[in-house]
Amino acid sequence: MGAGGMSLVWRISLLTGALFAVGMIALALSPATISRELLLTEGGVLAAALLVLALANALLVRAELAPLDHLTAFVRRVGAVIGDGRRPAVEGRGQVRELTRAFGEMLDRLDQARMEGNVRALEAQEAERTRIGQELHDEVGQRLTAILLGLSALRRTLPDDEELTILQETTRSTLAEVRRIVDRLRPGSLEELGLTGALNALAHDLAGLTGVYVRRELAPDLRLAPEVELVVYRVAQEALTNIGRHAQARNVRLSLAPRGTVVHLEIADDGVGFAPEAEGTGIQGMRERAQLVGGGLAVTSGPDGTLVRLVVPAEEAG
Repeated sequence: MGAGGMSLVWRISLLTGALFAVGMIALALSPATISRELLLTEGGVLAAALLVLALANALLVRAELAPLDHLTAFVRRVGAVIGDGRRPAVEGRGQVRELTRAFGEMLDRLDQARMEGNVRALEAQEAERTRIGQELHDEVGQRLTAILLGLSALRRTLPDDEELTILQETTRSTLAEVRRIVDRLRPGSLEELGLTGALNALAHDLAGLTGVYVRRELAPDLRLAPEVELVVYRVAQEALTNIGRHAQARNVRLSLAPRGTVVHLEIADDGVGFAPEAEGTGIQGMRERAQLVGGGLAVTSGPDGTLVRLVVPAEEAG
């Protein structure tokens, strides 16, 4: 016997044995008789009795194994079920009940392992971005700074050289662009200012660079798990960057608000929009980031603008 009671084999065996015992008792107590040479009518009675016993046995065994059929159907859908919080209903008795319970526990462990793996993947991505940002700052940035200083010194000897002026301005703008890339790769403002402050900083930067008006509707003092905050920040950063580069928008709405067990981030603009088939790697990257923390991303776009909506779990950091 298993921990959950009588084994399935014994249960089915006892059901079958009990059924046939009842059938034989009923036959023994009935007025029917069997001659030494089996008559046609007696054979018909025996055949009917066996048919009734077989049908009754099939119905009893089917009832006993019905939870296994439900579990089998659930397993076939498991690829779509893992991660959505649903679990198979615990049905049946004995080993069938234990099997269903064990399968539900396995799904819980798979969900936990998947989330832990997603967090590690997100941390690895951010570590790589930070490393690249550090190298850009230390190597490319410093070399450009050295070139700019050299050009400034050369400028004193050639004050009226137009090509030198163009080269100096190009170097200065390239250095500024490298610094902006480094800031995007290393979200220091997220640690220093918190999520709401970091989103405000992104909106301020967009307005300063493009002149677009950004209306902010940000929930104050909103605290989420660190990996969730990072995803919210990165999605907002990518969406606002896309607006600055491609949307030709005049107005942007940046909203962050908790709604029950989830948090909604929305970035809407009144720009030119884009066709669905024109979605690039940036939007795909936002979707992948959302999925890493159990969230979802939807993007709708048309001639009146684009709306990016991110939904993530609202659990606070422990």
